[in-house]
Amino acid sequence: MAPVCYALKKEGLDFKVCVTAQHREMLDQVLQFFDIIPDFDLNLMQTNQSLNQLSARIIMAMDAVLKREHFDMVLVHGDTTTSVMVALSAFQNGIKVGHVEAGLRTYIKQAPFPEEMNRQLTGRLADFHFAPTQRAQQNLLNEHILPSQIYLVGNTIIDALHIAKSKIDNGFLTPTIRVLKEKLDFKKKIILVTGHRRENFGSKFDHICQALLNLAQRDDVCLVFPVHLNPKVSNPAFAALGDHPNIKLIEPLDYASMVWLLNQAALVISDSGGIQEEAPTFNVPVLVTREVTERPEGLDTGCSILVGSSVEKIINYANMFLDDTKKRTILKNPYGDGTASAQIVQRLKALVK
Repeated sequence: MAPVCYALKKEGLDFKVCVTAQHREMLDQVLQFFDIIPDFDLNLMQTNQSLNQLSARIIMAMDAVLKREHFDMVLVHGDTTTSVMVALSAFQNGIKVGHVEAGLRTYIKQAPFPEEMNRQLTGRLADFHFAPTQRAQQNLLNEHILPSQIYLVGNTIIDALHIAKSKIDNGFLTPTIRVLKEKLDFKKKIILVTGHRRENFGSKFDHICQALLNLAQRDDVCLVFPVHLNPKVSNPAFAALGDHPNIKLIEPLDYASMVWLLNQAALVISDSGGIQEEAPTFNVPVLVTREVTERPEGLDTGCSILVGSSVEKIINYANMFLDDTKKRTILKNPYGDGTASAQIVQRLKALVK
């Protein structure tokens, strides 16, 4: 949403930024990087908070904000619990909702959980849908959303990526980037690994680690794994992968450092949604460690391949990309060209007249 804020400011539209701080440690560094100061920081996270507890707290806190202010529209993004609960709160206060990154679907309620249903519910609450791709647009049409309420604009994640890359290219280096530049062997092919999905906890994650260990036997690779703080990821990751010289288990990365590392990678192995959209900009293929994805455009264009937790698939496809540079050629990012935010704001100018 940062580039949307930039575009709103550029066009002189009055807006305010509200955060629930659902991921506090991730949020603050992103706000700092993009120089955004929230007007409302609800700071709602608590230790071991259930999704239902968080949902209730978001509804109550947002109700107070929306009753105090007078908004023409509330914009929510993506598939978080924050998004759907803020959309519900706005709806119940009679305020129109715009959904950024609308229309992504797997149509499997548990994959990903809870994100799939967060998206679908937000889609039912929204008045305006800013779809990133033609596939997402068609999903909304299939759900009987009026064509006049759907706008095909691309994904703002690509806008943010362009901003970040420009800053880094112009000399912005975080302390983490400086450390990684010193510690990583760039004579080797960098494999960036991430993992956090609930559906992969347990035996599936163990299988993924087994495949990573096999790939680490190659002398020409270095696997870099920013390990998620959830102990269901960190404990088995360090137990299985912690002692191998070709595997670097590091702390979670700030946004700028992740963008920089992604740009250095030859391959990504991940269950992340956002990285499936970002990697094609840097000509980096992604092995998606999930059984389904709500981002099938990458599969259609060869930017990504679904491998699930199959040890054999992860190893075979990874070796294919690592050994054949032609396989890594990506002609165009199917998720956007960096103009989504400007398009969204132009639509908003017409909608709020």
